[in-house]
Amino acid sequence: MDLRVQGTVPADPFLSAVDLFETEYELDLPVEVHVRDDPDERIWTAHYDDYHTLNISRQAATSAMARELTLHELSHMARYEEEHPSHTQSTEEALYLALAGKSVERRKLTHCYQIANHMKDIYADDITLSLAPAEKLLYFLESQLAAAVAGTPGSPPGPNFERISPASDPEITAVNAAFALALLERHDLLPDGHRLYDLAHAAADDAPGVDLGEFKRRFRSLTENPTESDYRKALVDVTRAYAVDSGTRPGQAAD
Repeated sequence: MDLRVQGTVPADPFLSAVDLFETEYELDLPVEVHVRDDPDERIWTAHYDDYHTLNISRQAATSAMARELTLHELSHMARYEEEHPSHTQSTEEALYLALAGKSVERRKLTHCYQIANHMKDIYADDITLSLAPAEKLLYFLESQLAAAVAGTPGSPPGPNFERISPASDPEITAVNAAFALALLERHDLLPDGHRLYDLAHAAADDAPGVDLGEFKRRFRSLTENPTESDYRKALVDVTRAYAVDSGTRPGQAAD
């Protein structure tokens, strides 16, 4: 694989990710790694006709998760090159099909894009988790959910929580919890009684209009090789379940 790192950061995590990835997969197009200074944009991938770009913040590129984050993005590139429906389906088209004629809050519409990304992540991580140990991912998902639950209005922080954001949205936090459980259970990586279950139920308690079990089932049961039609239907259905069927918090009107 032709991967070139542009930026003054150690290349070792990127090269290590490539070594792992190439044990089972390969990319036809070269990859350009661009290191960004904005810490809020952790990592994202873009695809072009003759190359991929992996954009990563300097903070993420020098973190303990750099190899795992890179491997995850290489997995997205593989799904894109194989034209997997999860990576070719237009999110905008699916949202239009799901929400035509409906009045939806602006915040929920934004969340629908995040949910669509979760579905892409499920398929990318089917590759990632076949190649690398899951310990770091499990800890990462646990810490992210703990921070979000601690930042949810009305949820007092426990002894191991740090309230980092007063703006955490309870409903999307509950969906994010369902995604984390589904991803790890899909690969039999979550031990019984793990703290992530307690965090997920705390998130669900803060969002009574969101059915944690339903969203977990939807994410976990995504078929490995869906047809374009099957994947579009799954994305439309989960969008409706969140934006239309889940309850609106008191005091918030639709736009």
